[in-house]
Amino acid sequence: MLVVVTGGAASGKSELAERIICRLAQGKPMLYVAAMETEGEEAQRRIARHRALRAGKGFTTLEHAKRFDRLAVPPGYAAALFECMSNALANELFSSEGAGKNWKQSIVAGIQTLSTACEHVVIVTNDIFTDGVTYDPCTMAYLHHLGELNQLFARQADAVVESVCGIPVMRKGAMV
Repeated sequence: MLVVVTGGAASGKSELAERIICRLAQGKPMLYVAAMETEGEEAQRRIARHRALRAGKGFTTLEHAKRFDRLAVPPGYAAALFECMSNALANELFSSEGAGKNWKQSIVAGIQTLSTACEHVVIVTNDIFTDGVTYDPCTMAYLHHLGELNQLFARQADAVVESVCGIPVMRKGAMV
């Protein structure tokens, strides 16, 4: 099963995604694919917060921030949580070690690898499109690309759920 969880900043989407993947895995081994770069004070705070939220839930964390076309999934995992699409895209586009112009192929290949290796995959992504602001061309291109990825995976997904103030709102499929 492929599930996409979306929402705005601090909307509760990560916690919701963890609840969903834990329910789907039914006690079987779970992989947490962390796509956030680990550099910087703010990144370290966010990583610590997410690790605390995951503590005791049975996740094995795989830090993989870019070049998802090279993602190697260790055997034996029933479910994977991919956190998150917006970080993965930024890393592929803007990191000198990222996929650059091949960003889409790299990310799609990574999600395909997860889907082949695991029975269940939950993708966390961001809804950052409704502020009504026109940004510089580089940022607008990033937003366009993220929207493209979100639409692609939402079409493929069995379920799409939005976290609104911590409340899950089903957009596609049944409650998972």
